Amino acid sequence: MKRYAIVIEDAGTNLAAYVPDLPGCVATGKTEAEVNELIREAIAMHLEGMAEDGLPIPEPSSRVEYVEVST
Repeated sequence: MKRYAIVIEDAGTNLAAYVPDLPGCVATGKTEAEVNELIREAIAMHLEGMAEDGLPIPEPSSRVEYVEVST
């Protein structure tokens, strides 16, 4: 089991998610629950395609941190 970081962004009319460690692996959805489900499916499909193509599967390396700044 690998644990990849995802980024979810507000895209105006929907939400968009991507995986920094897997370029090109993206998903969109109307709700956070939907985009979470779809990005999981996208990751699985992306990794399966890489394996089928004989490409190395990248180890998760991205980390998510938050910093507070005064505005």
